[in-house]
Amino acid sequence: MADTTTAPEPAPTAPAPRRMPVHKTYKLYLGGAFPRSESGRSIPVTSPDGAHLANAALASRKDARDAVVAARSASGSWASRTAQLRGQILYRIAEMMEGRRAHFVRDVVDAQGIDEAAAQDVVSAAIDRWVYYAGWTDKITQVLGGGNPVAGPYENNSSPEPTGVVAILAPQDSPLLGLVSVVAPVIAAGNTAVVVASEHAPLPAVTLAEALATSDLPSGVVNILTGRTAEIAPTLAAHADVNALDLAGAGDLATQLETAAAATLTRVLRPEPSPDWNALPGLARITPFLETKTVWQTVGR
Repeated sequence: MADTTTAPEPAPTAPAPRRMPVHKTYKLYLGGAFPRSESGRSIPVTSPDGAHLANAALASRKDARDAVVAARSASGSWASRTAQLRGQILYRIAEMMEGRRAHFVRDVVDAQGIDEAAAQDVVSAAIDRWVYYAGWTDKITQVLGGGNPVAGPYENNSSPEPTGVVAILAPQDSPLLGLVSVVAPVIAAGNTAVVVASEHAPLPAVTLAEALATSDLPSGVVNILTGRTAEIAPTLAAHADVNALDLAGAGDLATQLETAAAATLTRVLRPEPSPDWNALPGLARITPFLETKTVWQTVGR
């Protein structure tokens, strides 16, 4: 006899719980960590057409001073590393950027309002710029140093040395390629850096900070601040423990900052009127942040 019983109705499944989205909080990059601004402030970041993208940390003057402390703490050990090792670390940064390529492309599209193909070219050029300066680290001394001709029983040799802590105002209109083009030569030469990101497009700098943190770059070698350039830059320009100042993104503030830097004898690299960040810079952005040490030795006595 056939079984006429029917299978029980399956119990209704509970609806999947609604997942709360995890929104990213954009922070500063100081001493290898990602703190919020000590002021607790943030600043809205928008695309060129005005769409809200995120809120970034609004760095204060104290954040700038803390960044200088972090850069000074890392200065000695970074400068004493071999040129070959510094080159390997810069190359590792290029690898980390390559691994985050999609993220960088999205940031550049949002920041510059260009299409994805153009953004791909920008990211490729930024990655290549790290490789370019990685290759220079162990050649700087040979090109810029060496023995000097001396008429006498002496030997005279000059060699380049890093200046120390360099404060950098990143270009405003090239938030990734311009940023890399000013940071890479500074640390390739053995300096440490405090960087003020592009005020209106800071997100590529934040993503770069994440790539730096996962590379082999020691903590404090690069420190990145986001916020208002006019608020942070005067503190850095007048800071007695800043040895050099790159005014690439200073805009109308350049003369004021140069005057402030003069009070502490801080070396200044003035901004170019219309820099081409795609052009290979050679040593033009390395030599301003080097000192030359000359040693005399007697011979034949």
